[in-house]
Amino acid sequence: MTAISSPVYSRHSPSQRYQELLRLYKEMHDDGARLKGKAAEDTFPGKSMPRHAEAIRELIDMTAATSLLDYGCGKGQQYRWRDIKLSDGQVVDSLLSYWGHPEVAKYDPGYEPYSHLPEGKFDGVVCTDVLEHCPEEDLPWILDELFAHARRFVYANVACFPAKKRLPSGENAHVTVRPPAWWEGLIIGIAHRHPGVRYRILLATKPFYRRFAKRLGLPKTSKRIFEGIAR
Repeated sequence: MTAISSPVYSRHSPSQRYQELLRLYKEMHDDGARLKGKAAEDTFPGKSMPRHAEAIRELIDMTAATSLLDYGCGKGQQYRWRDIKLSDGQVVDSLLSYWGHPEVAKYDPGYEPYSHLPEGKFDGVVCTDVLEHCPEEDLPWILDELFAHARRFVYANVACFPAKKRLPSGENAHVTVRPPAWWEGLIIGIAHRHPGVRYRILLATKPFYRRFAKRLGLPKTSKRIFEGIAR
């Protein structure tokens, strides 16, 4: 298990690396992902959320949650889309209707309309396609913030492999690439500071057979879930 020490950085004093990455993400939100030829409106729209809609609904039903914080929501377009196809193939009218119409607060530091973190607690905090984009040295305070804003549950996913997307600087968008055991140790250590909060974390890796996955009829990524309730 990864040892957790008192964080050197915080929201009010993030690392220089965090500040530089934030500047790059603001640039991409405003100008688009130019290295991939994507317009601003198609850059970080929130498209990863539907892949996690079923898992989030399970937690909403389990905890009777009526309020959510989407931490790292991108442009938040996922909450305006209609006729959304979920990972199991079913089509739902919208994410909010599928989840039972909870109130959803949105936060994304790189997108001005949602750049101010809402105050208070929410029944659930969801964080999809975000954590691997954050500097390793800032992850303790970012993860602590997720749990501190949750009354009942935290749901997050992490890609444990490099991204296809590049930042305007040319570097890989996944700036923290660590194995699942590292993430598990870090997150469990922080979760224990917030007793009673349930967590479900999806960790994705690219297995050794990925180049032959299509030929073998296997998924290109391997996913593992760890979950629990902080004590």
